[in-house]
Amino acid sequence: MASDHYVTRTARIRSRHHHGSHRGLLHTAPMNSPEADVDAIIVPTARTPQALEHAIALAAELKCTVVALCSKDSSADAVAELAVGADAELLAIDTGRLTEGLLPRFQTCDLLAATEFSRHTDTSHKRNLGLEIARLTGWEKIVFLDDDIEIPDPSDLRRASALTGRFAGVGLNIHGYPDNSVVCHAYREAGGEQTMFIGGGALVVDTSTPPSFFPNIYNEDWFFLLNGDQLRPTTVTGIARQKPYDPFAREERAQTEELGDLLAEGLLWLLDEGRSLHEADAAYWRQALARRQNFIIDTMTLVRRMDGSVESRDRMLSSLQVAHRRSLHIEPELCEAYVRAWREDRWTWRQHLTEAQQNHRSGDVLKVMAELGLELHSRYLPR
Repeated sequence: MASDHYVTRTARIRSRHHHGSHRGLLHTAPMNSPEADVDAIIVPTARTPQALEHAIALAAELKCTVVALCSKDSSADAVAELAVGADAELLAIDTGRLTEGLLPRFQTCDLLAATEFSRHTDTSHKRNLGLEIARLTGWEKIVFLDDDIEIPDPSDLRRASALTGRFAGVGLNIHGYPDNSVVCHAYREAGGEQTMFIGGGALVVDTSTPPSFFPNIYNEDWFFLLNGDQLRPTTVTGIARQKPYDPFAREERAQTEELGDLLAEGLLWLLDEGRSLHEADAAYWRQALARRQNFIIDTMTLVRRMDGSVESRDRMLSSLQVAHRRSLHIEPELCEAYVRAWREDRWTWRQHLTEAQQNHRSGDVLKVMAELGLELHSRYLPR
């Protein structure tokens, strides 16, 4: 169940230690956008197969392929069974059974491996695999869609698709439950001024543009939208609806988010102030860490002053305390090294895709699956 306490105030609180919005970095979308076809909807999924019902129906409406990248509670066989008779083309892959070496080895992963900051989720891996498959099959206009997000009007995706010729990423406005980190959720509920940026949960991109990748860290979608110096041209249009969830259900959530939240917020802070990402050296990260720790402390103070149940406040405070403790373990030099490794990984990813396209030129879904060694772990249902 989602958190049961929300603060309504006419004047929201602003923190000098936190930018509650990065929306000023986005370009304004044209008022009357044309529409363009969508080639594929890529869904990283770990929930039960029923979580794919909306994406399958959406693909049928848009007459495109839905790519389900399955692990944990989802499986290619179960999703394929769900899709029978749905008039949608489906490619479902069991990503937990894939061989090593399908995607390149990233320095950002090596840097955090065997440390407390190592991230044990597969969302980034799935999105990168989706990007590679799209490139090799010739799908240009693709939608990244999380399995707990719905698109009320499919035409919004067609309009977003038409904008990818001008923008590296076109996000949808998230309605329904807010989509933020645990710390920022607490800040909003305690009265802080907090908006939502765009993200990989509902994002349309053109794979023919210079490639970017999703590093295995929280806020990986923000890194995807950055180049070495700034935010690539990015805009927002249409509406997506996030299903409710409880950000304070597990303290570990705040802990695993902390490094990625610090890094992404720190980089966008520079851009908000008209500065370059190349300024993100160890000295800058020392300042950013101090800001972050003060911001979490300020948020805890606001939470303690909240009305509502003691249980609600205690759950928020527990998550905030975990995030603060984790932030105390982060060194400025690690942040600097991570950004440097991320820049190197961008080059590695670009080289990987170039070589993959040279080696796999078929453009046919089944042939691509066979060439990548995925045919034994995938189900393909043509329309």
